[in-house]
Amino acid sequence: MVVSFMDMDEDGLQALRVAVDGSPFAPRYELTLVEAETRAPTDVEVDAGSFTVLVDEGSVKRLDGATVDYLETIQESGFQIVPDPDAVAAAMDEIGPTGELWERVSHVLDTEINPAVASHGGAINLVDVQGTEIFIEMTGGCQGCAMSRMTLRQGVERMVSQAVPEVTAIHDVTDHDSGDNPYFA
Repeated sequence: MVVSFMDMDEDGLQALRVAVDGSPFAPRYELTLVEAETRAPTDVEVDAGSFTVLVDEGSVKRLDGATVDYLETIQESGFQIVPDPDAVAAAMDEIGPTGELWERVSHVLDTEINPAVASHGGAINLVDVQGTEIFIEMTGGCQGCAMSRMTLRQGVERMVSQAVPEVTAIHDVTDHDSGDNPYFA
């Protein structure tokens, strides 16, 4: 698919630049077609046959073990990067967030929110804090549940905002498609 996109371009692009930024627990991936000559001295170059993949030095470790695929569904199409679960777990152990905001949000989750969602077989875990933004993951009955978005918007966001007003955004990093125990099947 990369080659077909390159063939459509009139500038003769021959490389795919891949970069990762954002939280290790909720990374944002960027894929860009570029000229091979744009290689920076610190880039890692991977030969993919008919094109080159350029990865900046800071993204190499975060992409280790990841898979890249092109998906086409009825509703959308595009590239998907799936990180290696072991690498994500290692990053969580290595970096593990701390701090006052982490502790205050964790307290709200543990004392007010999780007892309520536990009755449905679920739990909500705080996985990262970046500035005033938090990243949560829904597990158990919450993962893949049809009501998870409503739980997040009308329950978690409201309760966290009231208890910890400096939180400016709550990001759900749950892979809801792989939920194996949703409360509403």
